[in-house]
Amino acid sequence: MSDGMFDKHDGGSDEGKCRSGSDRGAFDSRDLFRGRQEIEIIHEGEVYRLRLTRNGRLILNK
Repeated sequence: MSDGMFDKHDGGSDEGKCRSGSDRGAFDSRDLFRGRQEIEIIHEGEVYRLRLTRNGRLILNK
């Protein structure tokens, strides 16, 4: 039974799988950022910014 957060899509898509191929709700940061330095995440109606630093670290701000 799923909690709804990382439901697997039907149709053979690899969406939601990490690069290792396991289906544990893990995402590779390269897939999320796609060459960008910052992305926005909407959680419960609030916007959060996830930023990739020059040192390769992640910073999450509200």
